[in-house]
Amino acid sequence: MEIVIATRNEGKLQEIKELIKGLQVEVLSLKDIPEVPVVREGGSSFRENALMKAEVIASFTKKVSIADDSGLAVDFLKGEPGVYSARFAGEDANDGENNKELLRRLEGVPISKRGATFRCVIAVVTPEGKKDIAEGECRGIIQFEEKGEFGFGYDPLFFVPEYRRTFAELSPEIKNKISHRAKAMEKLRVVLKEYLKTEKTSVEKG
Repeated sequence: MEIVIATRNEGKLQEIKELIKGLQVEVLSLKDIPEVPVVREGGSSFRENALMKAEVIASFTKKVSIADDSGLAVDFLKGEPGVYSARFAGEDANDGENNKELLRRLEGVPISKRGATFRCVIAVVTPEGKKDIAEGECRGIIQFEEKGEFGFGYDPLFFVPEYRRTFAELSPEIKNKISHRAKAMEKLRVVLKEYLKTEKTSVEKG
């Protein structure tokens, strides 16, 4: 079965590929389908954005499509940056600029008030319109400076108390066991296995 991962974010793509490893699927990304339409994330929630992307891509490609919308919700900032995580410092901001903006907004805020949650919603939509949603989250603390070489996005600032490391200091193997995306994908693997089982049954009957 071919599955389209509806992202152009290389870091996100590699994480999802790793998390569905072992399933009998061929993974395509939006880079493999250059003519695919660009989907603007105009929703007010991660769930809305993930579904919107998956629906558009499934309809266009006629393949099972997976879309992830995720981001950081900082307690002190009343849930910001939230759905604006990828463009917190501006529409075309990169990871470094977003991290600087987050540190600026938290300047002078003590560690006791820098709690945050990484949230992930993954939607899978079939060409026939069947939809499933999986969600995951991970609690942490926003550090005062970036640390670590791994990961992407806010990973260098997101400190996980249980490991005494930021996401960017953890190896990809460890991060892919505890992250918000890992928890969502663990649930989604169950859904994908059912899809594969249904497809196999259909082929055998045909």
